[in-house]
Amino acid sequence: MSQKNSDGNRSARERLQQQREREKAREKQRRVLIVSAAVVGVLGLAAIAGVIAANTGDDDGGSDKAGPVVAPTGSIEGDKPAIPTGKTDAPSTLAIWEDFRCPACASFENAFRDTIHELEATGALKTEYHLATLIDGNMGGSGSLRAANAAACAQDAGKFTAYHDVLYINQPQETDDAFGKNDKLIELAAKVPGLDTPTFRSCVEDGTHDSWVGKSNEAFRNSDFRGTPSVLLNGESIFPSKGNEQISPENLKKWVAEANKGKKAGTASPTS
Repeated sequence: MSQKNSDGNRSARERLQQQREREKAREKQRRVLIVSAAVVGVLGLAAIAGVIAANTGDDDGGSDKAGPVVAPTGSIEGDKPAIPTGKTDAPSTLAIWEDFRCPACASFENAFRDTIHELEATGALKTEYHLATLIDGNMGGSGSLRAANAAACAQDAGKFTAYHDVLYINQPQETDDAFGKNDKLIELAAKVPGLDTPTFRSCVEDGTHDSWVGKSNEAFRNSDFRGTPSVLLNGESIFPSKGNEQISPENLKKWVAEANKGKKAGTASPTS
């Protein structure tokens, strides 16, 4: 009888262990699927994070010291300020509203960076970057604003794209306001050849474009967008999907090709 009880207890323990292992396996698979979604470009989870960012933020995108609106060199002005990249006469336009502290934006950039650069290089697409400061309002700090100002300073130096990419590649955790320190932004500028100059440093430290960033963020807050990133191709939202198709690098190329059918590729470079 004692042996039977021992065998029964051992079987129960084995069943419990097997159940725990199955639960661990399911949890591991769930995490892999979440990470894979961000990497391959489906980004549905990231989209939800962006929605939360927009709905909870109460930051107005302003700086501690209000000043005149100083637009970056070659920026697009009007009621929706932006920094343009790519050929100015490209037949299609990709508008991206994003925040340098936003993890969903980093997921998008890391998944689509090469595709966007490729489409711009062939003259098929130009991009307009609209800078927002939502995370500063959600999490506290000033990293969204400080990083956006530094990116605008990089635009003055003709190095926006390279610095923009460096910021997202080196984005800190959402709760870490590392971008709120100008020294960190200047340190990262060293990764872009020729950017770390006295002029750039002065622009960053003085907050030269803070009010311009605030104007861009206000345009975002006055829009119907639900969060960052918000991505539009020729005025139509494509994030996280276009119609019944999920966004992916392959689909983005296909959508641009469809939109550009019968049109000439752009050849005109932006003027400084």
